[in-house]
Amino acid sequence: MMDHRDTDLYEDYQSPFDFNAGVNKNYLYLSPSGNSSPPGSPTEKLGLLRTDPVPEEGEDAAATLSITETLSEEEQDELRRELAKVEEEIQTLSQVLAAKEKHLAEIKRKLGIGSLQELKQNIAKGWQDVTATSAYRKTSETLSQAGQKASAAFSSVGSVITKKLEDVNTSDRIRFLELLTVHYTYTSVWCFCFSFC
Repeated sequence: MMDHRDTDLYEDYQSPFDFNAGVNKNYLYLSPSGNSSPPGSPTEKLGLLRTDPVPEEGEDAAATLSITETLSEEEQDELRRELAKVEEEIQTLSQVLAAKEKHLAEIKRKLGIGSLQELKQNIAKGWQDVTATSAYRKTSETLSQAGQKASAAFSSVGSVITKKLEDVNTSDRIRFLELLTVHYTYTSVWCFCFSFC
């Protein structure tokens, strides 16, 4: 059963992916085109993240030249083929990832799982993982033992205090009864002697 608060959160959520438009090949940071910002980004329009090559100087320039010069034409071709293959694999994986995320969103929508419910499940799972650790169990056992010892100490202190209060109460009652008896006896004798009562 879906809570109305979950629906509101689900309806407010906007996915960063446009599943109807297909896979955006330039979305990933490691995109083959070398563009470091997603399409439609203000940084791309304003040219804030230019990828113009910076001319190298000194040792870095010499190291760059020596690496390409030491590779044979055949090795360079092989590396280019491997580069193209890796770029193609990245593109395929990004398409598979987008399809899986779309499928996941559809399943969650059908099950009525909203963002809040998902967060609750993640927190519950995290707490379960924490309580399963040996460190948590040891700490819990130690605190439990300390609590039992503290409870026993408070119990014994409480019984001592209760005993003292009972002793005080008993002695006060006895004194009160003695005073009543003395007072009654005195009043009775006085009334008898003077016959006023």
